[in-house]
Amino acid sequence: MQSNAMLRQAAVSAAAVPRRSDVGEALAEIRRPVAVVGSDRGPRPVVLDDAGHLTPEIMSQNLLAVFPPVYPEWLGERGFTVAHGVRFPYVVGEMARGIATARMTVEGVRAGAMAFFGSAGLDLHAIRTGVEEIQDALGRESRGWGANLIHNLHDEGNELATAELFHHLDVRYVSASAFMRLTPAIVLYAAKGLRRDANGRIVRAGHIFAKVSREEVARQFLSPAPDAMLRALVAEGRITAEEAQLATGIPVAEDITAEADSGGHTDNRALTVLLPRLIFLRDQIAAAYNYAVVPRVGAAGGLGTPAAVAAAFATGAAYVLTGSANQSAVESGLSGDARNLLAQAQSTDVAMAPASDMFEMGVTVQVLKRGTLFAQRGQRLAQFYSKYLSFEEAPVDEVTNLETTVLGRKVADIWAETESHFSKSDPRQVERARADPRHRMALVFRWYLFMGSQWARDGDVARRADYQIWCGPAMGAFNDWVRGSFLEPLEARTVRQIALNLLEGAATVTRAGQLRAAGVALPAFAFDFRPRPLG
Repeated sequence: MQSNAMLRQAAVSAAAVPRRSDVGEALAEIRRPVAVVGSDRGPRPVVLDDAGHLTPEIMSQNLLAVFPPVYPEWLGERGFTVAHGVRFPYVVGEMARGIATARMTVEGVRAGAMAFFGSAGLDLHAIRTGVEEIQDALGRESRGWGANLIHNLHDEGNELATAELFHHLDVRYVSASAFMRLTPAIVLYAAKGLRRDANGRIVRAGHIFAKVSREEVARQFLSPAPDAMLRALVAEGRITAEEAQLATGIPVAEDITAEADSGGHTDNRALTVLLPRLIFLRDQIAAAYNYAVVPRVGAAGGLGTPAAVAAAFATGAAYVLTGSANQSAVESGLSGDARNLLAQAQSTDVAMAPASDMFEMGVTVQVLKRGTLFAQRGQRLAQFYSKYLSFEEAPVDEVTNLETTVLGRKVADIWAETESHFSKSDPRQVERARADPRHRMALVFRWYLFMGSQWARDGDVARRADYQIWCGPAMGAFNDWVRGSFLEPLEARTVRQIALNLLEGAATVTRAGQLRAAGVALPAFAFDFRPRPLG
């Protein structure tokens, strides 16, 4: 039996909780200021009028705090939205191989977000087609969108050609991903078209968003371009001497995205560790160079719920970037079959697998493991590669087993297809493979790792077990959050509704945090924003 003291304590605790209507109204009216006043039930919120007038009635009470409106537009750094001409400090990320389609890019911009076309891994013709589709829909002079330039470890010339194509097509924003160091292509894009305006300020023709997870890489993007690389580009006639000189006074990128535990290339970093470190590094470098424009640091990875987005902003993010959840959207370039697998994922349904573009280096990417065996099979290829120097050296039965249980085709057939491809696109790879049997083996394995994402895009159900679907734990968190809501069905998942609900929810969670900081005892529902159709 409970003691009288315990019962009295329980009564006091219950009395301290404000009426649900008080808290509910304060959370529903986030765009209006709110006061917190003392009462016999403990601190309670009172929503004010739009002007924030403190009435005599409120002033006669024990006024504890007054909080301004919370707008989703104001969650990040105001300079971000002004600089890029967007409504929200929110980026629809550039999922490679066209998964972030031209249509997704357009719809992201129309929703008020920044959006990037997933041009990485596409040939120049496909990139041009996608960019022109975006420009036809939004207008050539539109802002708030860009394309992806991914590090091409095997073909620096393709990187340069892509950067030049972006300038030729007037693509004003580029998201640089998977870079381990600066390359001529990045420096070319950053420097080409630099000029001074009538007030003497340096104006960029191309803006870089650098997605990084390591401080040593961030440092390179936050610093001015290397003199040697600028001189080489001038000597090649790719930029002018004046452009090179202007590039020495500004950072390569003015937007740095801290990439935490994301899908695809990732170091599985904790955002709460990575983001503050990069902000501190930014502050040091900006002060050392006395930049006129201080680079902004955004956040990506693990952002699949309003609470996660609110936490990123609270940690100092100038903007947030979402990826995994958008792959399940109707505008995604993934097949319906692959999107259905994503919609069933839980936050633990991810694994690391070898990366096709950096296979020989042992670099991995994070992928979906629920419903597919790609990660396990990719690891088998990596183990085989580390064990043998060539197919000829390996026991015949092991090669046969690999063909049957992983590759799904004869090694000879895969090599014939691969040889034909590289004979046209990069003959150096074929020459090297003929001289080095291990490189031939690597190219065969890279075929499988590359095709995994293609089978997922095409919806080749016969190869469903081999789907490569880039995915981080945010996908599972998103699925849990939308379960039972209008956003649970795949056909309702548009990038617009995903973005607006994450932002509205993050603003609501931010308001709940304000109330709690003022001593308001919050019921469980306060931090649980439910998805709803938003305009």
